[in-house]
Amino acid sequence: MPEPTGRPAYWGEACARLSAADPVLARLIAAYPGISLEGRGDVFMTLARSIVGQQISVKAADSIWQRFESCVIDVRSDQVLAAPVEALRGCGLSQRKVEYLKDLALHEAEGRLASGRLMAMDDEAIIAELTSIRGIGRWTAEMFLMFHLLRPDVLPLDDIGLIKAVARFYHDDERRPRGDIKALAQRWAPWRSVATWYLWRGLEPLPVSY
Repeated sequence: MPEPTGRPAYWGEACARLSAADPVLARLIAAYPGISLEGRGDVFMTLARSIVGQQISVKAADSIWQRFESCVIDVRSDQVLAAPVEALRGCGLSQRKVEYLKDLALHEAEGRLASGRLMAMDDEAIIAELTSIRGIGRWTAEMFLMFHLLRPDVLPLDDIGLIKAVARFYHDDERRPRGDIKALAQRWAPWRSVATWYLWRGLEPLPVSY
C-alpha cells in the first residue's frame, strides 16, 4: 500500500463544505488559495519532526529542525542513532527530546514503524500504537495522522495553535476550554484536519509540515 503524498484528494470538497458551514473558515480558505496540507510519505521524518515541534512555536521548531538536518545530514534512523548526544543538544534540542529521537530511531531501525500496518488501522488504534513509544504523546500521534496519513478528520485539542486560533477568530482572543472547542468543531466534521490547518494559517501564514 503506497504512502500518501502531496495534496489530499479530498481537499477541494472539504474546502467547499467548510466554507459553506463556517464564515470564519470561508474567509481563511479564501485568503490562502493554492496551498494545502501535503503528505511527506516518510514515517520516521514525520514523527521526528513532530517530536522536535512539541510545545514550541512553529518558528522555533523550524529553526531547530534546520540545525538538526544539518547535524545528521540525512534524517534516517541510523544517522540519528550514530549522532553524538552533545551534537544533537547543540541543535537546540532538550536532553529529553534527544532521548525521544534516539528511541524513535531505535524503533524504526528494528522495523516497528511499518507504514503499511499503520495505514490499515483506524485513527484511535494508531494513536494507541504510537503513544506506546517513549516521547510520543497524543498530540504527536495526531500530527502523524494529519501530516503522514493525511487523515481528514483529526482534531488536536491540545494543540497550542488551534487553541489560540479558536480564541482569536471566534472569541475575541478569549481562550475557551477543550469542551467548547470540541463543540465548535462539530460543524467542521468530517473535515476537522482541514479546518485546523486553515486556522493555523490564520496565525502562521507559512505552512508547517511534519
